[in-house]
Amino acid sequence: MREIVIVGGGYAGFYTAWRLERKLRKGEARVTIVDPRPYMTYQPFLPEVTAGSIEARHAAVSLRRHLRRSRVIAGTVTEIRHAERTVTVRPEQGEDYPLSYDVLVVTAGAVTRTFPIPGVAEHAIGLKHVEEAVAIRDRLLTAFDQAASLPAGPRRRALLTVTFVGGGFSGVEGFGELLSLAHALLKSYPELSADDLSFHLVEARDRILPEVTDKPGAWVVRSLTERGARVHLNTQVESAEGGHVVLSDGEEFDSALIVWTTGNASNPVVHNRTDLPVDERGLLITRPDLRVGTDSEIVENVWAAGDDAAIPDLAADAPGALTIPNAQHAVRQGKQLARNILAALRGRRIRPYRHDSLGTVATLGIGRGIFQYKRVVIKGFPAWLMHRGYHVLAVPTWERKIRVLAVWSTAALFGRDIVSLQSVQHPRDAFVTGSDPERARTHPETPHTP
Repeated sequence: MREIVIVGGGYAGFYTAWRLERKLRKGEARVTIVDPRPYMTYQPFLPEVTAGSIEARHAAVSLRRHLRRSRVIAGTVTEIRHAERTVTVRPEQGEDYPLSYDVLVVTAGAVTRTFPIPGVAEHAIGLKHVEEAVAIRDRLLTAFDQAASLPAGPRRRALLTVTFVGGGFSGVEGFGELLSLAHALLKSYPELSADDLSFHLVEARDRILPEVTDKPGAWVVRSLTERGARVHLNTQVESAEGGHVVLSDGEEFDSALIVWTTGNASNPVVHNRTDLPVDERGLLITRPDLRVGTDSEIVENVWAAGDDAAIPDLAADAPGALTIPNAQHAVRQGKQLARNILAALRGRRIRPYRHDSLGTVATLGIGRGIFQYKRVVIKGFPAWLMHRGYHVLAVPTWERKIRVLAVWSTAALFGRDIVSLQSVQHPRDAFVTGSDPERARTHPETPHTP
């Protein structure tokens, strides 16, 4: 029996394994998927998780529940040696060990791109995983509780200051949703007003949302500004030490919540720890048919898709264009990848991947959105409905679709839940400190600020 090893359980990896399970004949091959997390994160839902519009677990799809015929290994691949047909697995518990394969699928996914800016590593949080989205939401809710008990002044202002760094889709959607949540919270906090809120979106380029054209991008900036946000274009963060943000345009302010969404970087195992061919950005050189290699030289039995693969975009007009690393491509690449692997196993024709974009849609908060397909642009409430409709159809499994729809329906009737569960990040505090407030104040596990 041939061993198919899939490195990474994100969109492309999950859909490849899911499709292979249903199409492989008995005894034809065994699928093993390696990922440190036991679930696939549906990242387009993360902004709504930060705003409490979707339950955190509903943005995650269990690998073991839906990949019942595959072997799921909870671990991280730290090295790929195709010359030896092995990957090195670092499990959650125990020592590293080699895992052999006949067919390798690399869908490791990208990591958050960071820069050596003072204070960022200590105070910023990303928005790439469910845990991060939950933490962002809980920190904002906890900040409201703390700010409501303080008089107007610098401490209250800092608690209610939110800074997003990066104006791509992840940053703009997360920023818009959190801004929407903050304004909704004001109804429950009569001690606070909109003047106490300070939301900053920092982007190094001269525009946000590079996936849309100039005019829709400018409209998004105006929309956010009208809602009280500050959008800093052509601006970089120079320091965030102690939560004190210093911008390149000279502005400075204290911010209790800093969210880092400056785009993706190649996964270290692909960039640095493999003998497979990579380009100057650390991406796997991949053919249009999703096999690793070039037109003249194929790396046998190695396939790639998703954020770490440089795949030619056959639907693009520009020569040499690569597919955009987004969910729309990753899902379809995973499905095509499974078809091609089956074709290769059975000696059939392997087909190239080609996908014409369905357009771009983004949420900017409850009832607000932007959609663009070529020259067609839709704004506001209709675009927001399109965003929800598209993603509830796109999220895998009917079980997840129904759960998400149920939460949206409940929120429409009763509003969003505004309970912060930040204390779950320190579950032993109540047990260790008891009811002694002084001990709780000095206990090292107890967070003093959000």
